[in-house]
Amino acid sequence: MNKLIILDRDGVINQDSDNYVKSLEEWIPIEGSCEAIADLCKAGYTIAVATNQSGLARGYFSIDDLEAMHGRMNALVEEAGGEIASIKYCPHGPDDACDCRKPLPGLVVQIEAELGISAEGAWFIGDSLRDLQAGLTKGCKPALVMTGKGEKTLLKMLTTDVEAEIKQAPVYTDLAHFTRKLLAS
Repeated sequence: MNKLIILDRDGVINQDSDNYVKSLEEWIPIEGSCEAIADLCKAGYTIAVATNQSGLARGYFSIDDLEAMHGRMNALVEEAGGEIASIKYCPHGPDDACDCRKPLPGLVVQIEAELGISAEGAWFIGDSLRDLQAGLTKGCKPALVMTGKGEKTLLKMLTTDVEAEIKQAPVYTDLAHFTRKLLAS
């Protein structure tokens, strides 16, 4: 069993915003998410984050702002007794033709290289189709959370033509719910 779990950030770990999460003040953790990450770590899982951050390319926030948000996320997870082993982000906009913007698998490839482990069979938890597709491309097991854009994504999963593995992906209320179910199995 692969003990790697890859998480999207906005909408999975912290509250999402249609106007982008642009500052430390706007970075608000979803209740129970940091504790859930810590619980996964305590159970022997390695946690990585893969997040599109096109607000950098659009000039909505700076790399210093992003690092401050990630610093807070790391601090809260560490306070709960866990650790995020890797955080990879795509700084590009949707028209930049990069290979790291989800649904492309570039961030997952970067995580594999940094941690020296394969993502094949790992969980990829997200709130959007692009999250689930990025993970699926590298052999991850997709799981949807209903926080963030999860409700809209579930509707898309049910009403559009998407990969069978995504249509069959388990759906959880939030990251804490996913964690409870995984650790109970």
